[in-house]
Amino acid sequence: MRSPRGSRRCIPAASTLSLGRIERLLADLGAPQRRLPAVVHVAGTNGKGSTIAFMRAILEAAGKKVHVYTSPHWFRFKERIRLDGELVDDARLEAALDVCERVNAGQSISVFEITTAAALLLFSETPADYLLLEVGLGGRYDATNVIERPAATVITPVSFDHPEFPRRDGG
Repeated sequence: MRSPRGSRRCIPAASTLSLGRIERLLADLGAPQRRLPAVVHVAGTNGKGSTIAFMRAILEAAGKKVHVYTSPHWFRFKERIRLDGELVDDARLEAALDVCERVNAGQSISVFEITTAAALLLFSETPADYLLLEVGLGGRYDATNVIERPAATVITPVSFDHPEFPRRDGG
């Protein structure tokens, strides 16, 4: 299983942080972010993965169907996406990424944005009770912030991270 190809994509510079690219792509995909199960959005600097693992274990023990989106992965790219408790199948992930690349039509988009779009597309196609959604860089322009009304938001401890992306207040 390949990760998204970068040959036709550019990773936008910090000065171009925006939700515009992913919002455009999701609109062109038919707005899959509006057809999701209840979303628990998890943000913070440390502890997001552990928090999601605990919530997933609790929900699955209660008999709930749970999707999970995390990043980065440890060993294989597909670890980022779980559909109803199982790692996404390689062929299914490849197909979703191909659809997103085709619909994006070579326009500027980051790897995280197109991966998030593919994940949301997959989640919208598979019934579940919950989606545990981990933010990437965090902040206002994180690609996961396309969820208009999460059922719950969890914030783990926060500290200054990713100094390569300048703050908007000049700091």
